[in-house]
Amino acid sequence: MTEHSPVNTQTAKAVPTLPDAQTVTAVTHWTDRLFSFRVTRPASMRFRSGEFVMIGLMGDPHPETGKQKPLLRAYSIASPAWDDELEFYSIKVQDGPLTSKLQHIQVGDEIILRPKPVGTLVHDALLPGKRIWFFATGTGFAPFASLLREPETYENYDEVIVTHTCRDVNELEYGRKLIEDLQADEMMQELIGVENLAKIRYYPTTTREESPKMGRITTLLQDGTVFRDLGIDPINVETDRAMVCGSLDFNKDILAILEGFGLEEGANSDPKHFVIEKAFVG
Repeated sequence: MTEHSPVNTQTAKAVPTLPDAQTVTAVTHWTDRLFSFRVTRPASMRFRSGEFVMIGLMGDPHPETGKQKPLLRAYSIASPAWDDELEFYSIKVQDGPLTSKLQHIQVGDEIILRPKPVGTLVHDALLPGKRIWFFATGTGFAPFASLLREPETYENYDEVIVTHTCRDVNELEYGRKLIEDLQADEMMQELIGVENLAKIRYYPTTTREESPKMGRITTLLQDGTVFRDLGIDPINVETDRAMVCGSLDFNKDILAILEGFGLEEGANSDPKHFVIEKAFVG
């Protein structure tokens, strides 16, 4: 059963005591391995949906000098560019230098946030197409949480296919609930349009725990299962575009598969048919 313990209490922003400090406004623990949180957004910060920033906390004092250094990691911004706050989705690593500490943050605490967003999972890095695929494993869903709430996604494409592969069913809950809430929320319906939200095709799979759809998305692409399940034509260079965010091995496998369909990898400076983000935690 999913462990879901949201904290939604808003607190007044504390006086910053960390460099580039932002205040935690909400924390949700989805499982014993996954959590999300929201923080205040710097007034001057601008970013494109799908980008990431460096966030973190201060490390432990040096045993000899007593000095502390920031522990920073790249995290996708899970909230859209228009949101007043910033949302992040993270794995918990018990012996991880940063996440062993970050998983214990509470509303009112501060984190370090370097307000210089970058990343390849942006619409500018893709050539025009008719169908966009979001391929994610684990917390790699985070940038797509941003892009799914971005109106441009639906202006650019006739169909938005979201695949999310995790080991266990409860690890899919963050993405499942986000899409369900997105399609039911009156504000989002007004902002994006009911007809546009209907473009979303959600395709979750698990690799360990029994679920309605088992298997790695890479296998399901190679054997054609995903296309049969969705009742669509296979990926085609003329119509399909893709964004990829997952583990290193997953990224490599998807790259080979997409290239096998004739797609080329692009970048901000050279838009093509698909892009892969390689800098995210988890």
